[in-house]
Amino acid sequence: MASTDLLPASPSAGKNSGPSLHGNDSQIVERRSLRDYYVILRERLWIALPVALLVALSYGYYKAQETPKFSAQATMQFERGERVVQIEQVVDTTVRSELDLNTYIKTLESAKLRKMVSESLTPDEIKILQRPYLKDLAPGASLPTAGELVGDVAIGSIRNSFLISITAINRDAEGAALISNRYVAQFMRYLFEYSGGKNDTAIEYLRTRSEELRKESEAAEGRLQEYRRKHNLVSLDNSVNIVNDRLKAIYGALTSARLNRLDVETLIAQITKMQQDNGNLLEINYISSYGSIPSLKSQLSDLNRNQSIYSERYLERHPKMVDIANSIDVVNGQINRNIEQSIADLRTNYIKLQETESAYQKEYDEASRDQLRLGELSVDFKSLENQAQVHKSNYIQLLDRLNQTTTSKDLDNIPVKPLDPAVQPGGPFTPNLNNIIKTSSLLGLLVFAGVAVGLSFLDDRVKSAWDIEGFIGANLLGIIPELDDVPDTEKHSLVNSNRTSPGSEAFLSVYSAVKIQSRLDFPKSILVTSTIPGEGKTMISCNLAASFARHGKRVLIIDCDMRRPMLHRHFKLTNEVGLIAWFEAGANIPEDPFTDEALGFTKVDENLYLLRSGGRSKSPTELLETQVFGQFIEAMKTHFDLIVIDSPPMGAVTDSLLISERTDEVLYVCRFNRAYRKHIRLYIKQLRESKNELLGIVLNGLSARRIEYYSNYRYYRSYKKYYGSQS
Repeated sequence: MASTDLLPASPSAGKNSGPSLHGNDSQIVERRSLRDYYVILRERLWIALPVALLVALSYGYYKAQETPKFSAQATMQFERGERVVQIEQVVDTTVRSELDLNTYIKTLESAKLRKMVSESLTPDEIKILQRPYLKDLAPGASLPTAGELVGDVAIGSIRNSFLISITAINRDAEGAALISNRYVAQFMRYLFEYSGGKNDTAIEYLRTRSEELRKESEAAEGRLQEYRRKHNLVSLDNSVNIVNDRLKAIYGALTSARLNRLDVETLIAQITKMQQDNGNLLEINYISSYGSIPSLKSQLSDLNRNQSIYSERYLERHPKMVDIANSIDVVNGQINRNIEQSIADLRTNYIKLQETESAYQKEYDEASRDQLRLGELSVDFKSLENQAQVHKSNYIQLLDRLNQTTTSKDLDNIPVKPLDPAVQPGGPFTPNLNNIIKTSSLLGLLVFAGVAVGLSFLDDRVKSAWDIEGFIGANLLGIIPELDDVPDTEKHSLVNSNRTSPGSEAFLSVYSAVKIQSRLDFPKSILVTSTIPGEGKTMISCNLAASFARHGKRVLIIDCDMRRPMLHRHFKLTNEVGLIAWFEAGANIPEDPFTDEALGFTKVDENLYLLRSGGRSKSPTELLETQVFGQFIEAMKTHFDLIVIDSPPMGAVTDSLLISERTDEVLYVCRFNRAYRKHIRLYIKQLRESKNELLGIVLNGLSARRIEYYSNYRYYRSYKKYYGSQS
C-alpha cells in the first residue's frame, strides 16, 4: 500500500483535523514513496510510453543521420636529453620539463602549423579530401579549400609520458590518416627550419636558387591562373567535367520542375472543373488533407453526432442545441476558409513553379554555351599548364635537395621522432550506433518518467486517500469497489439481499465508519450528496439506509432529487405520490404520516421506508426553501430513528445546500478519477459554512487493484474489522 505523510495541521483547523480550507495551503505537503511513483508510471503507461518512444526514436534517427566522420591518430615521442650543449650556434631543443612539452603542444595547435599542413597538400591529396563533399555539392557551389579540408585536429599529451598524440577527424577515412601523418611531418619540418644553428654556404646557395626557381614557378603558375581567371576556368578537364555535370544536374532539375508544374496545373484544372460543377472540393485529396481540415472534419463529425444525440433529449431551442448548432456553423466556416487558403496556396505554388522552370531553362542555355567555349580554349590552356608544370618540377627537385642537406645538418638537434603513424580507420567513429542506442534508451526512460510524473501533478481529480484527507480535509469513511459483477437492478439493494460480496461488506464498513464519526444521537437526518451525476450517490444512500435498518434502526429514505428522481425506479414503484404531491395538496404535516395518501410512505424492507419525490419539478427550491419542509423533516424524527436524504449533485444545482440547512449531518460521495479536488473542496467548504456536521467522504468505483494502489487501505480493513466485531 502506498503511504502518504502529511505535515501536522494547525490546531485551529476546526473540528476536522485536516488542513485548513481557508487559505492555509502551505501546510499541505504530499510526500510520495517509491510505490506511489510506481503507481503513477503504471497508470499512465499508455500515454507516457508512446511519447517516450517517439522522442527516443526521433533522437536516434536524427543522430543516425549525422555525417559519418573518421578518426586517425599518430603519436610522437620526445627525447629528454642529458648532454651539455657547448656550441653557441646550436639551440638546445631537448625537453627539460613539462613546460617544454606544453610549448610543443601549443606549436602543434598553432595556426602557423595548420597553414604549413594545408600548403603541403598536393592536388591529388586535395582530391582525396574532397571526395566526401562531391555527393552533397550543390549545383554551382565550389568545393572546400585546402585550409578547410584539414578539418578538426586534436593535440594531446599522454599522461605521465613524453608522448604526444595527434588525432585528425575527417569525413574520409584515408583523409583522416593523411592529415594526422602530415601534421607529424610538418612539425618535424618546422623543427628543422627553426631550431638549427648557423647556415653554411651550400645551404645558402640552395635556398637562394630555390627562391629563384620558386619565383619562376610562381610566374608560370601566375600566367596559368591569369588565364583561368580571364576565362573563368579551374582546369580544362575539371571545367569540362564541371560543365558536363552542371548540364546533367540542370537538365534533371529542369525536368523535375516541369513535371511538378504539370502536376500542379492538372490539380488546378481539376479544382476549377469541380467548382464549375458545384462539386464537393473535399473529395480532392490535396484539399481534404490540407492544414487543419482533417481535424476540422473529425470535429464536425463529432458535433453532428452530439447534435443527433441531444436532439433526442432536448428541443431545438434548448441552450445545448443552440450551442452545438453554432459550433457546427463555426467549424463549417473554418473548413471553407481552409479550402480557400489551400486553393490560394496552390495557385501561388504554380506561379513559383513556372518561375523555377524558367530559371532552370535559362541556366541550361548558359551551361550549353559554356561547354562550347571550353572547346575553343583547350589549346592555349594546355600550353600554359605544361610550362607551369616544368617550372614547378624544377623547383620541387631543388627544394628536396635543400631539405636533405638541412636535415643532415640539423638531425642531431631534433628532440622528436615519430612513434606510431596513423593508419586508415576501418569505420567511422560517428555516428556510433551503440552510443546512440544507449543515449536514446536513457532519453526515452527520462521522458517516460517525466511525462507520467508531470501528468500526475497536472491531474486534479480525486484518486487517493491523501486527496481526501490531506487536500480536501475530510475523513475517508470507506471505499466502495467496482460492482461490475453485480446487475444494475441489484446494486441498490445489496445490503437488503443479505448477499455476501465485497460490495455488501464495503457498505457495512461505511455504516461502521458513520457510527464512529457521528457525534449526534438518534433520531437524526443525514444528507447524501456528490459533486457531479454518476458518482453512485443514490446507490450509497440506499445501502447505507439499509445497513442501519438491518441493525434495528427505523429508517426513512427520502428522494429529494426532484429534477431527476431515481429511487422509485430502483424499488420498482411509480412516482405519483411523495413530497411534491404532498406539497401541492397543502403541505399539512400529518400526525400519522403512514396514513397520508399524498405522502405515500412505502415499506421496502424490514425497518426501511421510502418517501418518493412525487413527480418531477423544474423549480424544487419553492418546496425546499419553505419553512414547512424543515418542519416536516423534524416531524419525521418522531417516527424514525434515521432519515437518509438523497439529494442532487452540488456541481449541477444548489438544491443540496438548501436541504443541508434542514439536516443534521452530511455524507459526501466521490467517484474515483471523476470529480476535481478543487471543486469538492469548495463544496465541502460551503457545507461546513452551513453549520453541518460533515461525516466524511465515501470513495466509490475503485477496482481491486486500484484499491490496493491508490487508497490508504487501512481504513477499509479497520472499519471492516470493527463492523465484524459489532455484528
